[in-house]
Amino acid sequence: MRIGRALVAVVVSSVLAAGALAPAASARPAPDRPEAGVPRLTDDRGRTLTLRGWNVEDKANRGEAALTAVTERHFRDLRAKGFNFARLLVFWDDLEPERGRYSERYLRRIERILDWARKYRVHVLLDAHQDVFGPAFGHRGIPAWATRTDGLPFTPHPDDWFAEYFEPAVQRAFTHLYEDPDLRRAQADMWRVLAGRFADHPAVIGYDLINEPMGELREGEDLLAAARRIEAEQLTPMYNRLARAVRSADRDTWVFVEPTPIVGEGVPTGLGRIEDRRTVYAPHFYNTAMEAGADYDPGAGWIESYEAAVTAYPKEQRIPVVVGEWGPLNNGLPLMNRFYREAVASLNRYSSGWAGYVWCYGGGYCAVDEQGRFRTNKELTATPYAPAVAGAVRSDTYDADARVYRLTYTAARRGTTEISLPPSARGWRVSVDGHAVVRGDARHGGELRVVARGGARVGVTVRESGAHG
Repeated sequence: MRIGRALVAVVVSSVLAAGALAPAASARPAPDRPEAGVPRLTDDRGRTLTLRGWNVEDKANRGEAALTAVTERHFRDLRAKGFNFARLLVFWDDLEPERGRYSERYLRRIERILDWARKYRVHVLLDAHQDVFGPAFGHRGIPAWATRTDGLPFTPHPDDWFAEYFEPAVQRAFTHLYEDPDLRRAQADMWRVLAGRFADHPAVIGYDLINEPMGELREGEDLLAAARRIEAEQLTPMYNRLARAVRSADRDTWVFVEPTPIVGEGVPTGLGRIEDRRTVYAPHFYNTAMEAGADYDPGAGWIESYEAAVTAYPKEQRIPVVVGEWGPLNNGLPLMNRFYREAVASLNRYSSGWAGYVWCYGGGYCAVDEQGRFRTNKELTATPYAPAVAGAVRSDTYDADARVYRLTYTAARRGTTEISLPPSARGWRVSVDGHAVVRGDARHGGELRVVARGGARVGVTVRESGAHG
């Protein structure tokens, strides 16, 4: 979500009225342990997983050229920087340009991308993406044949595209998608096709059922009340329908569910229970003021408020959290270095992972430039972490100032723990406590493996050479 300037006042005033943006320093959890009460993502061997990565997309090309801008380089470079996760944007309008006719070419291109991801050991989340619904409104996502507006008006906002979500035609189109029986079936059928095709692909870790869903505001209803109602009454039953469709083709892959984008302002979601044993909560982490060009304001308490709000639902429902998008456009502003440090620390406290927006080569939101070098402050996203822990995690922290990573866990009876270290010219020094052996050489970046005796309390400390702490 990249909220435009015209909507900042609307969103912020609604949130302030609800008290959601009040500073919440007391809500910050203890920094030396994962957020209590939020379960962690696991793999098929029972290891605790951590996903760190970026969104990968091709919004410019469609039809015959769809996904051609995504190359093997994306996954090679992601892995070389220490990342193990990609949220791949796929579009229903490319997959099913006509009702009931699915594009085999598009499916093959997705498969080719997944094969690259497998080669470089990158987990992929397939995200059914939409931005302002779909091509009927000049964007991507829901096919034109599945767009119903009842003749309501639509006015484009080329300089503030997020404002288009509040156009009557767009809002009515969401209502029809959620409520019309034939469109419900079509959306479920689309997911049966995707899940049926990629259920056994080893790179696929999950399915994000719809990106940043919105809906129709009722007369006299403010934005926050509308968001909670849409989440409770329309998104919750939709996610249950789509989860059942996925399970008809794929029994085990995680399903990811998103609230409306309004959660980005520290507003608890209205989502109800998703009746699927492998559900992940996948909110996005954007701030309206920063998206409109403002610098980070540490005194506003936004990160603390967001963390407190976004952890309430997964604690209640006992499901993991993976943040599907985050990262400001103007990453070079004076306080953005502090933002990236505090944001990464917050995300790592409660989530099983995150995907920054976006892994591309250039300017704007791109993580790296044309030569593949991190753009200003984006390098702060590349830190040591444990992609997989064979045991119960007790503490998992990185001190960005001291450049020291510490992991402690109680080892399972079997299994290997993995540690990922980003490239470092200065080099890394590793020490281990407990009945464990470290294998591998990652002095200048790479991967380590830790094998421990079952039941042992293991401590791994990684310091960049010259660092203290």
